[in-house]
Amino acid sequence: MFGNYLIGLREGLEASLVVCILVAYLVKTERRDALRPVWLGIAIACGLSMAFGAMLEFGTQELTFEAQELLGGSLSIISVGLVTWMVFWMKRTARHLKAELHGKLDTALAMGTGALVATAFLAVGREGLETALFVWASVRASGEGSSAPLIGVLLGIATAIVLGYLFYRGALKINLAKFFTWTGGMLVIVAAGVLAYGVHDLQEARFLGGLNDRAFDVSAAVPPDSWYGTLLKGVFNFQPDPTVLQLTVWALYLVPVLTLFLLDRRPPAATPQPAQATPAG
Repeated sequence: MFGNYLIGLREGLEASLVVCILVAYLVKTERRDALRPVWLGIAIACGLSMAFGAMLEFGTQELTFEAQELLGGSLSIISVGLVTWMVFWMKRTARHLKAELHGKLDTALAMGTGALVATAFLAVGREGLETALFVWASVRASGEGSSAPLIGVLLGIATAIVLGYLFYRGALKINLAKFFTWTGGMLVIVAAGVLAYGVHDLQEARFLGGLNDRAFDVSAAVPPDSWYGTLLKGVFNFQPDPTVLQLTVWALYLVPVLTLFLLDRRPPAATPQPAQATPAG
């Protein structure tokens, strides 16, 4: 559940910061008349993201078992690629995000209401669709029929919304550079588990071989239904009996990606600024 909470918190906070930048800029420049189309664009983006998540969840139930596993495994791998790109992108370019969004808003203000709706929709929609895909893959990897992973995601998103509001009102300050570094590193670990699970899905779909080639089996020492087995599953997507291919892919992803992420010292210094904008009257 913690791993899914982390996903909801991290992804939700990124979207919250984007919203803070858009709204705070319009308030600070006394363009409150543009808030309505901006909120409309944000609402459409959120609705589309939820619809996309629902389509992933319910649109695959009529497929055969092999087709479900093939689709689930493929989308899990795609989601890992997207979230990996996202954590590196956020770390390297977040300090330019405020200026970039301000420039887009200035252009949209000159073009009219439709452009404002589109700007807000595109700014938040990319985050939303990416989040929906990775959340679906992670919940699928750690759910096992339980509602706990989804509850964890929703709690994380709710926390992110509260933090975003407190940032905007100037009631809370946090070192976002350290926050995104720590959560980014943990998210890479979670993504490695999702990737391994995706590979297992492809093996069950008979797209990849080696389903019966176990790297090890510690089910006796770490029973999946024990509290610590459940904890490891929920946080790291730990599997007590992974295949050789799963373990190999997990290691080949985790070691180089986490190393490169932690060695990248360019901080997202300017990201906190939107949170300290002049509060709305």
